[in-house]
Amino acid sequence: MAGKLKVTLAKSTIGAVPKHKKTVEALGLRKTGRSVELPDNAAVRGMLKQVDYLVKVEEI
Repeated sequence: MAGKLKVTLAKSTIGAVPKHKKTVEALGLRKTGRSVELPDNAAVRGMLKQVDYLVKVEEI
């Protein structure tokens, strides 16, 4: 860990569980296809695991 992750919203949150919609928004993702760089830590990894069916993750 200690690196960075590039997270892209691959699927729309329409129809997703409301808790997962809020998790995606908390990650800083608003629109499909947009990416953000996040620190690689346990908290972020846990959030990504919860919404892994909506996002695409790359290690930087």
